[in-house]
Formats: sequence, structure tokens, C-alpha cells
Amino acid sequence: MKKIKTVGVIGAGTMGLGIAQVAAMAGYSTILYDTNSTVVDNAFATIEKNLDKGIEKGKLSTKTKQLALNNLTKASELTEIKADLIIEAIIENLEVKQSLFANLEEINSEDTILATNTSSIPITQIAAKLKRPKNVVGLHFFNPAHIMKLVEIISGAATEDKVVKQMNDFAKSIGKTAVLAADSPGFIVNRVARHFYVEGLKALEEGVADVAGIDRLVEACGFKMGPFRLMDLIGVDTNFSVTTSMFNAFHQNSKFRPSRIQEQRVDAGHWGRKSGKGFYEY
Repeated sequence: MKKIKTVGVIGAGTMGLGIAQVAAMAGYSTILYDTNSTVVDNAFATIEKNLDKGIEKGKLSTKTKQLALNNLTKASELTEIKADLIIEAIIENLEVKQSLFANLEEINSEDTILATNTSSIPITQIAAKLKRPKNVVGLHFFNPAHIMKLVEIISGAATEDKVVKQMNDFAKSIGKTAVLAADSPGFIVNRVARHFYVEGLKALEEGVADVAGIDRLVEACGFKMGPFRLMDLIGVDTNFSVTTSMFNAFHQNSKFRPSRIQEQRVDAGHWGRKSGKGFYEY
């Protein structure tokens, strides 16, 4: 397994841009791609703002910012993503992820590691239809990726041990704390945290309290954000997609049942901060 020098990131949304930022700051030559070029342009603008905030807080120097920006490049076509490590941060859909990785296998070397930032889909399923499942691994970051220290590393049934070790080393190199997780739906954090959202939504459905009231009570107990404020930050659509995926992965176990209230907001395009409206208005 060759040393990682170049990192490709597929998906320039909130998670993808954060992952690209930390990789570039750590000195890796980083290529960012999205099917929507406008999203990539917006991602670069957001990364620069994030770096400027770091400078304002005294956590970064101007030199560090410039080095990070110098390490970042945009890709206009998927065929331009040729790297030692490729991390996808796209829609939470098994078939779409499999198709993407199959295309990336064709244009990259046999040593290229394909990492998925999936929140809930088993790595074994994603790798099942690929030619080199041994190179597929889970590398799950948390939002916002440029700030949150935790990264879950998930090994699929065919993932080679040396790939897992290399991902552990990579996580450390970008300033993250890595935790190895079993290949189970939701892994560790999302499996445990799912009920934070689901129970909040159930309380809302049952009329126990309104959105602001539930958030205030939870925050008064010491949580930095209540479930609805956090869903708006993550993306109501993303959160709903993960819940649906886990509900199906656990054979429709009722404790993971998605909420109709959340589904209605997704259908209305009320996806949280990124759309200007979710459970709150922004």
C-alpha cells in the first residue's frame, strides 16, 4: 500500500467541503468534485471563510491558510479524480454509492483506497459489487468536519487490515481521533444518537411540547443543541435519509421509525439552514 499524498473528495456539500479543508490543511494535495460546479465554487468560498474565522480566533496563521488553499484544486469531471485516497460524501443511497465507486475503480490504480462517509449503510454492502472490495473502508466524519475531532473507521467483511491501519494513520495526520467500529447499520454514534432525534420527533407528534420547547428543555439539561436545532444544522433531509436507511436495515424495527412530520418538511424543501428554513427559519 503506497503512501497517501493525494486525496480526492466527492461531494462538495457541508460534509465534503469540511473533509477537503482538513485534508488540505494537513498538507495533502486535495481535489474536490461535485456534479454541480456551483456547489464546488460555494464550497471553496466557505472553506476560505472557515480559515479566516480560524485566523480571527488565533488558531491559524495567514501562512497556514494560504498553504491550505494552495493544496486545494477543483475537478470539473469525475475522470479528474485520480488519487491515493478518495472519500465520498454524497447522497445516502446504496446504489448511487456503488455506481460511483465502480466508476472510480476504473480510472484509478489498484492501490487506491475508496472511503465512504456513509452514516448508516454497511460497508460490506457498498463494497459487494466492486472488483476490489478489499480497498473499501468506512471513514465517517461528523458535522462540522473541520471542527469535530471524532472519525469512525469501519471495516467491511473484505476490507484489508492494512487499509484500516492506513486510515487510522490518516485520521491522526489530519488531527482527528479515530474509533474503530463494527460494520453494523449506523455504526456507533448514529445508532446511539438516532433516538435523540426520533424521540424528539415523537414528543412533537404527541403534542408533548413544541419544537422550541423541546429544544430549550434538552439544552437546559446540558446539550449544546436540542434535536431540532441539530437536525437543521445537519440537514433535515440528510437526517431523514439516515433514519430511513437504519429503519430498513434493522428490518423496520419500530424504534427507528422515521417521522411523518420530518418527511413532510423534506417534501416541502425545508431542509434546515442550507435551505433557509427547517424546523426554524434562518
